[in-house]
Amino acid sequence: LNPKESSMSIASMKPGQSAIVTQITATGALRQRLLDMGILPETSIDVERSGPGGHPLWIRCQGARLALRRAEASSVLVRAED
Repeated sequence: LNPKESSMSIASMKPGQSAIVTQITATGALRQRLLDMGILPETSIDVERSGPGGHPLWIRCQGARLALRRAEASSVLVRAED
């Protein structure tokens, strides 16, 4: 995979897409919250749907359904699942 293709954020994914988390760019409390929710590097996530206006974004991660704000989704980088 080339680097451009492999680094997009959850925010740029469409419902029905799956990906593997590569990096969490958030810092501080937001980063800790994402990690606590189970969004960890090398974890698979599926985008289920987005709310009105594109947020929140509903994802499934390790069996849990999570709602992410745009800013949160933008701070999680992913690569397409092989």
